[in-house]
Amino acid sequence: MTDELTPDATHPSPVKPRPRRPLLMSLFAGFAVFAYVFDQLTKLLVTSTMVEGERIPVLPPLLHWYYFRNSGAAFSIGENVTWVFTIVMSVVSIAIFFQLRRLGSAWWALALGLLLGGALGNLTDRLFREPSFAMGHVVDFIELPNFAIINIADSAVVSAVVIICVLTLKGIALDGSRHTGCQPSTPHHF
Repeated sequence: MTDELTPDATHPSPVKPRPRRPLLMSLFAGFAVFAYVFDQLTKLLVTSTMVEGERIPVLPPLLHWYYFRNSGAAFSIGENVTWVFTIVMSVVSIAIFFQLRRLGSAWWALALGLLLGGALGNLTDRLFREPSFAMGHVVDFIELPNFAIINIADSAVVSAVVIICVLTLKGIALDGSRHTGCQPSTPHHF
């Protein structure tokens, strides 16, 4: 007689149930909306209470609010090709929606939600802020020492990329399946 808690070859251990699709889609949508709304509200607060170039100490010397309008990407790279970033963010946002049909992991739902919310937050700035449509400058305001000035959308995108890297390194696919190591190679016959 075998103990019920002891794994047995004749009685495989039960597989953990995967979260249901509606739950994953709700999780994805919740994080996307949270990242987008939080980003836009903080930018509204900054633009309505600060003057561009103003610097306010929050936790000196580690954290300051510094209102800066960025026409480029991180570290102001690509200031003369703002329209390229508009296209890239649009493509990334559309690509995320195409990947959702394969979504089977809560961690991937979190990552894709943050990525979409962040991309749409900065895309909104590119489309609707000065100087013109699709050429708008992104509102940045979080200043850390020896780093770029960023915003909530940037933070969401970076967090999403970190989560995606960890999931990839752990072998967790978008559908929630786990891939471990390399497949054994087949011998070559000559």
